[in-house]
Amino acid sequence: MKIVFEILAHALMITSFVFTMMLLVEYINVLTHGKWQRELSESKFGQYLLGVILGAVPGCLGSFTVVSLYSHGVVSFGALVATMIATSGDEAYVMFSMFPVKAVYLTLIISAVGFIVGILTDKLYKSGNKLIAGELHGFELHEEEHCDCLPDNNIIRQLKNITFPRALLIGVLIIFLLILLTNASEHGGWDWVKVTLLISNLTALFIVTTVPDHFLEKHLWQHVLKRHLLRIFLWTFGALLIIHVLESFLDLDAWIQANYITVLLLAVIIGIIPESGPHLVFVTLFANGSIPFSILLASSVVQDGHGTLPLLAVSKKSFVVLKIINVVAGLLLGFAGYFFGF
Repeated sequence: MKIVFEILAHALMITSFVFTMMLLVEYINVLTHGKWQRELSESKFGQYLLGVILGAVPGCLGSFTVVSLYSHGVVSFGALVATMIATSGDEAYVMFSMFPVKAVYLTLIISAVGFIVGILTDKLYKSGNKLIAGELHGFELHEEEHCDCLPDNNIIRQLKNITFPRALLIGVLIIFLLILLTNASEHGGWDWVKVTLLISNLTALFIVTTVPDHFLEKHLWQHVLKRHLLRIFLWTFGALLIIHVLESFLDLDAWIQANYITVLLLAVIIGIIPESGPHLVFVTLFANGSIPFSILLASSVVQDGHGTLPLLAVSKKSFVVLKIINVVAGLLLGFAGYFFGF
């Protein structure tokens, strides 16, 4: 039962960040009247560059951000592919602590591969941006709409006459905040990820508290929470729970030691799982000199930590196609490196 509560807390933390990013995207879009969205959408090079930079940042926060942008149609499917190839999730922290120089090389290589594969994906796979056509909920912005998002004279009145959507959103964010504070006190204090989550959560709480009722109900309540939040949480919790059960019954380390030749294929297959833990086996094996760099490289190309968990909620088709592309890229790179002796 304890592990279920831990998984529940983890799922809520991931969901809170995804929700916050979606909320911020809506908020900035309305404030700028969609100008930044149009400019970013018109610059494919900027999308790929943004994707690999956010992917290269240790942890899953950057990949969550790009999933949010993709779900709103701001960046292309190729940019999403570039991000997921460039990211190593939470394992990046471990790699930089165990073998920092080689971790830098690895990050540079997978970022370059992600950039190239992202471009090729958009050029060769024209249907990529249609994968979420039926599920795409673009930014809702009307030309005549103007948002006074800091109404000085109305904030106190809005809180005195608080609506149900505002009360629920504030309550959800406070719950996320309490879970984060509890998790930080019980599990080693504050690190960069938890500080980032804290700042983003407080920012979201400020936005939900201050924006006018029209913006909150139309954009945050109807668009972000009702359409996305529950699905993201259920997919995240379910995936984490299933992965935990599988890991409890599989002795992956023993299998790897007995089947060295097939480790490359295993690394790619395990990389498909949207979870950070399994990849640490290959990180440790490489640090011990048990596997070549090419296998770690292939694993890093395919795996993306928790980055694609929100994508499952947004578009299962996008998840499947993205993983197929990453598997092909990982196998090609891994076999090339293995046969050339690195």
